[in-house]
Amino acid sequence: MNRFTEERLKEVQQIIARYPEGKQKSALLPLLHLAQHEFGGWLSVESMDYVASLLHIEPIEVYEVATFYSMYNLKPVGKYMFQVCQTGPCMLNGSDEIIEYIKQKLGIGVGETTADGLFTLKTVECLGACGYAPMMQLGSHYRENLTREKVDALIEECQKSAALNN
Repeated sequence: MNRFTEERLKEVQQIIARYPEGKQKSALLPLLHLAQHEFGGWLSVESMDYVASLLHIEPIEVYEVATFYSMYNLKPVGKYMFQVCQTGPCMLNGSDEIIEYIKQKLGIGVGETTADGLFTLKTVECLGACGYAPMMQLGSHYRENLTREKVDALIEECQKSAALNN
C-alpha cells in the first residue's frame, strides 16, 4: 500500500499549510506531483485515494484532476517519456511525422511503453515552445526542432544512459 514516509508527510503538511483554512483542496496539484514521484512515476487509484484522504476530499475530485492534466500518468511509464506536442504549430511543422517515426522506431503506440520498460510515447497539448516546433518534453527538458536524426540521437542517448545506470 502506497504511503508517504514521515519525512514526506511533513512536506505534505507544509504544502497544505500554504493555503487558507478550508481551502486544502488547493494543495491537490503539488500533492499529486509528490505522489507520482514517490510511487513509481504514476498514480494508481490507490495512490489517488490516499491523496484524497490526506486532503479530506472525495476521491472523484482527485480523479477529475489527475485525468485532466497530461502531466499525471495513470499507468506505469517507461524510464524515458517522450511527450510530443501535437497542437497546431507543431503539427504544421511535422509533429505527426515525428510521432509516427517514434512509433515505428520503438515499436509502440501512443500511450504505450516498450517491453524493456525504457520508453513511453505520449502526445500532449501545447508545451509553449511553438517557435521551436516540432518539439517534445523529455523529463524536465524540451527537445526542439525535431527531426528523425534528432529522435535517433535521443533514443541512443537514453539507451546509453540507462546502460550506465544499471
